[in-house]
Parts: sequence; structure tokens; C-alpha cells
Amino acid sequence: MNVGIFGGAFNPPHIGHVKAAQTAARQNKLDLLLVIPTGTPPHKHLPNGSPCPEMRLKMTRNAFELSDRTTVSDMEVYCSANNYTIDTVNKIKQEYNSAHLFLLVGTDMYESLETWKDSEALLGLVTPVLLTRTVINISSSEIREMLPMRKGREYLAESNYAYIIKHRLYDAKPDWDWLRERSHSMLLPLRVPHVDACEVAALQLADYWNVDKDDAREAAILHDITKKLDFSENMCIIAEHGIYAESIGKREEKLLHSITGALIAQTDFGVSDAVANAIKWHTTGKAQMTTLEKVIYLADYIEATREFPGIEQLRKLSFESIDDAMIMGLEMTIDDLKSRGIEPCAASYEALEDLKKNNGNYCKG
Repeated sequence: MNVGIFGGAFNPPHIGHVKAAQTAARQNKLDLLLVIPTGTPPHKHLPNGSPCPEMRLKMTRNAFELSDRTTVSDMEVYCSANNYTIDTVNKIKQEYNSAHLFLLVGTDMYESLETWKDSEALLGLVTPVLLTRTVINISSSEIREMLPMRKGREYLAESNYAYIIKHRLYDAKPDWDWLRERSHSMLLPLRVPHVDACEVAALQLADYWNVDKDDAREAAILHDITKKLDFSENMCIIAEHGIYAESIGKREEKLLHSITGALIAQTDFGVSDAVANAIKWHTTGKAQMTTLEKVIYLADYIEATREFPGIEQLRKLSFESIDDAMIMGLEMTIDDLKSRGIEPCAASYEALEDLKKNNGNYCKG
């Protein structure tokens, strides 16, 4: 029986790891490949901000889940003491006593094998196999540098990219196309043009009012991700997040997507508190809104697919006085709801009162 051993930090694991390992497995006719993420490597420090061993283990399992005759082992992740390769190989030799062991290593590690702990004994137990980057020339360190620039997605398993963005590992920021794809998959098809137009409007307003454009873009893309859910589905999300909502009535069903959208944006997409709050208040507004929150409220209101009396005036005002535009938008919403026999949300009244108290330039009419 031929058993391969492939250890490493896998920080993060990428398709180069998988392709190189698969190639080595074929060339050496391996019956089993053991992939072993390190816990705390005794020979080097992991970069600051690296995920914990359990997170790297999870990502490694995701990366190799479709690889035949491959097992991702946790034997080093949960080892409390310093664990050297010779220790791991001895454990594997005990389990696979008659197996021919192959140690898969990269070029830099291959050249330093003789300096490893108990190298002579190690080389008596395994046959070293040199892994090369001829298939995919990429390293984990290069990917870590790419992720904060919204790059590197193509080198990662989809499940791992989503996991990295969810937890914002490596200071990662989501690739815009990926974020749109995920958002669109959560929307009814008829709502997609609105969300895309809201993104455009949010960028324009953010640029004009000196707001972080990346924050505005993330909020705009994600602001309606729970819009298609019904009342019970939204209430389940709220309950799952430990929020008590006995006071929420059926009349506020259309407002729930703002609350749940903010929750999902944080738990599934790792957005900042500022972005989550912009999503949470994009429908009702609130007192003491940040400029980002106002930008998303207005972008949702004035985006290019919207058509209703007064919208051109509101669009113009949005680039003249953001507070006056907020007052106009809130008053239009409150009047519309009342005309349909719906009592507006208290937060909208509070937002309007706060804006008028601090900015009395706009006069309705």
C-alpha cells in the first residue's frame, strides 16, 4: 500500500495545493493521501491574523472534499505539544505498518530536509516527493496579499471563498462580481434591476458626499437580500439571532427585510457595523443617521428604475442637500402610507423630527 503524507499550514488552502497533490498521487500510484494541516508549527510563526488551526482544518477539508482516496487528518491540529514531521510520520507508520510512505513537500522544504528534526530517521521512513508549481503557480502568501484587494477568488474553492468572506479572514474584501452573484441568487428576478440601479446611485451619492464608496457599494448590493422572504421566514431569522420581536406586527412585514437583511449581511457576508446599519435603516430611516445611512436610504429611493411624482425633484435635491432630500423623502413616504391607511413606522417620524430640528432649510410644498 502506498500512502502519501502532505502537511502544511494551508493558510489558506488553494487549488494549487490540490492540483499538485493530485498530480503527485497519480505519479506515485498512491492508494491513500493523508493531508495534514499543522496546528502550531514548531519551526515557524504563522503571519499575524492567521486563522486558528480549526478554521484552517475546515478550509482544508473543503478544498480536498472532491479528491479521491484522500483524507484530511486533524492529528496535528489537536496536538497540544510541538509536533514535528518525524512525530507525525511515526504515528502514521504505527497505523499503516506495512505501507510505503511518501512525503510530499514543496521545493523550499525539499531543499532543507536534512535540517529537519531527526532527518536521518525521517528519511529512513519515507520517500520524499517534490511538489512543483508547474500546474498552478500560486502560493498562500500571494493569495493572502490579493484578498484585501478583492482578488484571488479564482484560486480558492467556492466554499472556502465564501467562508473567508463570511469571517473576513486575511482582511479579505469580497470580489464585486461574486457579491452581486450571491445577492442576485437571493432575490426575485424582478428585483435585480432595482438592486443594480441602487448600487449605481449609491456610488454616485457616496462620491458626492464623501462617503466610503466600498461601504456604500456593499450596502447597496446586499440591502434587499431577504426581501423575498415571507413574514414567518423573516421572524425565524430574527429569532435565530436572539432578537425578541413580540412587538412586531403583521403591518410591519415589509419592514422586516431591513432588519433581517442587516443580520444576514453580517453573519454570511461579514460586513461592518456601519454597512449593516445602513441596510437596517434603508427603509424607515432613524434619528441621528450617519451619512452612509442617508446615502443608502436615498439611493434606494431615487435609483433610475423608480418612477413616481416628485422623483426628479428628489433626485436633484439629493445632490444639493442630503438632509433636505431626506426630509422630502421621509415626508413623501409618510404621506403615501397614510393615504393607504397604513400607520408609518415610529422610526420614520423620529428621523423626520431629528432632521427638521437640525436642518430647517427644506420647506414642503
